[in-house]
Amino acid sequence: MGSGQVTSSVPSEPSAFQGKHVTVAGLGVSGVPAAKVLHARGAIVTVVNDGDDARAREQAAELEALGITVRLGDGGTLPEGTELIVTAPGWKPDKPLFLAAEQAGVPVWGDVELAWRLRGPDAAPWLAVTGTNGKTTTVQMLASILRAAGLRTAAVGNIGVSLLDAVLGEERYDVLAVELSSYQLHWAPSLRAHSAVVLNLAPDHLDWHGSMEAYAADKGRIYEGNRVACVYNVADKLTEDLVREADVEEGCRAIGFTLGTPGPSQLGVVDGILIDRAFVENRHKNAQELAEVSDVNPPAPHNIANALAAAGLARAFGVPAKAVRDGLRAFRPDAHRIAHVADIDGVAYVDDSKATNTHAAEASLAAYEPIVWIAGGLAKGATFDELVAKSAKRLRGAVLIGADRALIREALARHAPEVPVVDLERADTGAMLQAVTEAKRLAQPGDTVLLAPACASMDMFTNYNQRGDAFAEAVRELGAGA
Repeated sequence: MGSGQVTSSVPSEPSAFQGKHVTVAGLGVSGVPAAKVLHARGAIVTVVNDGDDARAREQAAELEALGITVRLGDGGTLPEGTELIVTAPGWKPDKPLFLAAEQAGVPVWGDVELAWRLRGPDAAPWLAVTGTNGKTTTVQMLASILRAAGLRTAAVGNIGVSLLDAVLGEERYDVLAVELSSYQLHWAPSLRAHSAVVLNLAPDHLDWHGSMEAYAADKGRIYEGNRVACVYNVADKLTEDLVREADVEEGCRAIGFTLGTPGPSQLGVVDGILIDRAFVENRHKNAQELAEVSDVNPPAPHNIANALAAAGLARAFGVPAKAVRDGLRAFRPDAHRIAHVADIDGVAYVDDSKATNTHAAEASLAAYEPIVWIAGGLAKGATFDELVAKSAKRLRGAVLIGADRALIREALARHAPEVPVVDLERADTGAMLQAVTEAKRLAQPGDTVLLAPACASMDMFTNYNQRGDAFAEAVRELGAGA
């Protein structure tokens, strides 16, 4: 960790935007509120958007009624006179608009950067969470723990409430639990969190970032300027490396979390108890019990890791041990995250449709044994050899669906040739029912039928939520006929 003192960026005064020519790149959930906020502060706002569909025209009409200029179908040209760009997080850095901005010396912010600069002088500190998988669950756990401590908080950022609404709304918070994606961090150069965690790192969104190194670097931005704690995953050396490279405020500590016995300055697990050896007096000899593993819902290994990360951030903020336990007990995970759907004829059916990449699927597969695995969809450039090799011994069978199922089938043939595989070509609305029916045929009492696709859903479904709903509906239909 760097030892240089980092001064948090000074929030921008509302008057700082008066008469400033600002281009907002992209409409959608971040662009529309950003345009409104900037316009209200006297900026001369032009919104550019690649698309020109019905939804975009509807949003454009709303903004134009306020006096904001909107250019649909032209997201690549830098409007004349632009002094600042505020971009939607998903816009790739190599877009012509940003290349033109770089040549013209025009800064580019994301909506997170805008929110950070617009927060008031007495604004709530941010406890920030990123990682390839587990962000939303960890942020929600963290918010639950903070609430159990009697603090006014909200889960915000790449989840639920937008950061602009959180920092500019009438409600006053003591602290914010902030989920940040790699996209958002890329466009947030001056963000300085109270404390932050990178949960894990695995190849993802490489088409956007260009390389694993660039992806990791953007994730690592979350540690820059941390004041109290940089929390990292002991089992994932890349996260510790990012902490070592970060330039933080004097006195900021590196805090590890592990599923094993914790060392000094770590949180971990001993005999089914979550233990803190970081935020205690004489941490070389003492430890504090925080909660039982059974207080974590569900108590799958990767979810226990999420709980430890959330506890680390909460303890960095001074939350007592009892609030960690009470917050974890009160937490209920969102749908489609290792959600138990039903037991039929002694077989458990579990929906982890949110496992949209190999790293998430690996964590899900590690939580059960034996498994009939339902997998497949859009691979997004992923390969499956490592996932299958690590999980082969747990598999009773596999049912494959979706556009890129052949990639998984070939990995199974290489690394688990004895595992029976059902390859379903159909992609209609009845495909999931057939997949669940085939999985039931392969399963034996005591097994788990696990939907952990390791792929995106958009080849067959609107999103992972619809895919998970289809799985749950198919299981219920199967149960009704049992």
